[in-house]
Amino acid sequence: MAVWVKRTQRDYTMSFKLAVVEQIEKGEMTYIEAQDRYGIQGRSTVLEWLRKHGQLDWHKLRDTDLKRDLMESEKRPQTPDQRIKELEMQLKESNLKAQLFESMLDIIKTEYGVTVPKKPLGLRSKGKKLFE
Repeated sequence: MAVWVKRTQRDYTMSFKLAVVEQIEKGEMTYIEAQDRYGIQGRSTVLEWLRKHGQLDWHKLRDTDLKRDLMESEKRPQTPDQRIKELEMQLKESNLKAQLFESMLDIIKTEYGVTVPKKPLGLRSKGKKLFE
């Protein structure tokens, strides 16, 4: 069981703060994701780091503005590389599901002796009976 320890900004090294700021400004993660990933407890701690050490102008933005920008960025169109990566992940997941279903059919056949038709009933040829 993890023990919760209250931290202050002094507990973080300058190199750690700069690394987090750099990752956020490169777009690798949002400031909320950085808080979760690194266990940063303060709600505005990372925002303060961005304002003090960031290369971008973070002074005008409030916490609510960043949340709204995050929601809008999720709606933006993806780059071709991002879309390809997403489709590759979907294909991998579909292949795993297909393997799972094939394994389930094999188990049903071997353990219960039931033959499960692979075609939907509407697509079966009219001359064959479903159960013989």
